[in-house]
Amino acid sequence: MDLSTAFTAKFGVRHPIALAPMGGSAGGALAAAVSRAGGFGMLGGGGGDPEWLAREVPAVAGTGKPWGIGFLTWAIDVAAVECALSHGPGAVMLSFGDPSPYTERVRQAGVPLILQVTDLDEARRAVDLGADVIVAQGTEGGGHGALRGRSTLPFVPTVVDLVAPTPVLAAGGIADGRGVAAALVLGAAGALIGTRFQATTEALVDPAVRKALLEARGQDTERSTLLDIARDSPWPATYSARTLGHPYLDRWRGREDELAADAQARRDYQEDVARGAIPALPVWAGEAVDLITDLPSAEDLVRGMATEACDALARAGRR
Repeated sequence: MDLSTAFTAKFGVRHPIALAPMGGSAGGALAAAVSRAGGFGMLGGGGGDPEWLAREVPAVAGTGKPWGIGFLTWAIDVAAVECALSHGPGAVMLSFGDPSPYTERVRQAGVPLILQVTDLDEARRAVDLGADVIVAQGTEGGGHGALRGRSTLPFVPTVVDLVAPTPVLAAGGIADGRGVAAALVLGAAGALIGTRFQATTEALVDPAVRKALLEARGQDTERSTLLDIARDSPWPATYSARTLGHPYLDRWRGREDELAADAQARRDYQEDVARGAIPALPVWAGEAVDLITDLPSAEDLVRGMATEACDALARAGRR
């Protein structure tokens, strides 16, 4: 049984499941697997490295299935968008920052535009900019999101009502078919899923990350700006990141301003990375990490999620 929505109809996919374009882990193999299974695979273009895109695009483009590219809006320039468009994606997704410098170019190319939003002002702006699809991201999600955002459950239907008839994808804390079904009940046209896809055979992550995700629980995650400060990462201060526990969180929690002013502490962080005392990157993980209990292929995962979503909706219909 397929779940037909405005999203599946627009992009010609079987299932209302999209891969979050996670920078560094959503590479060509993972995006291709999601697309082959009937979902919408998106490459994590990050800051728009053209060499990375050239290396990863062929795997997903070669499937002949719908696919897209996502960027960190604050980290790119027009050249990155032009590079992405030259590869012929089925959509370009922009997240975190002002997308207005790039939206018209995407639309001129006739490529569907997906904009991720973290509050209602951003949602209104996305409609004004002509977004074809809007992703409503709740704070349960892994990785970066709004410093002072809202939970997925109340945020998604509010956005759905606000931006109608533009299709909405729910994001944040969705890791199985029951979550996909819940997103549809909330009025979304599908779900954008990140953390769960990191724990698959195709994800571009270190084996230690997969192991950490399998062993973690939702209460092990924490949203903070501290690790961006420690890494000298230039993320805008309006965004924090949900990660698993980390020694520097324990050491500096509540002292972000002090860390930002302590150059030696930030050098210590890099030295700890170099000697292997801490991982090269924080382990981005959402609150639904409890639901990660295996390491399947992304193809099997998408199909299993779709079946579970159908079953969940059928059970709800019988009540």
